[in-house]
Amino acid sequence: MHTRETERDPASLGTSAKGVAEHASALARLELELAALELKRKVAALGIGIGLALGAALLLVYALGFGLAAIAAGLATAMSTWAALLIVSVGVLLVAALLGFFGLRSIKKGAPPVPEQALREAKLTSEALKGNGRH
Repeated sequence: MHTRETERDPASLGTSAKGVAEHASALARLELELAALELKRKVAALGIGIGLALGAALLLVYALGFGLAAIAAGLATAMSTWAALLIVSVGVLLVAALLGFFGLRSIKKGAPPVPEQALREAKLTSEALKGNGRH
């Protein structure tokens, strides 16, 4: 039975639905703004961290150079300066060669970066499914 109250309900239901949709839209926009602000803050912190780490790495390189110079200067007290510098240079080259050798060996172990075991397992699983479990 239609009465004035029941006739108003659909209108108020429509108004309520519109209000809910508007609030949901506003909430979604606010959440996106919050996510953007959080992302900006994290990117800024990441950038500062990377900059500080690069500064530390640069200072570490300088410290290594000064350390090698100190070793050469210490050796130069017992021998001529050129011989001390040559010994330190050869030592640095030997360490670099060893690091390069082990690095290349590690790269060869990892290349090409294909998950061979996972591919074998997938192939076996596929064959088992095609054969209905008969093998």
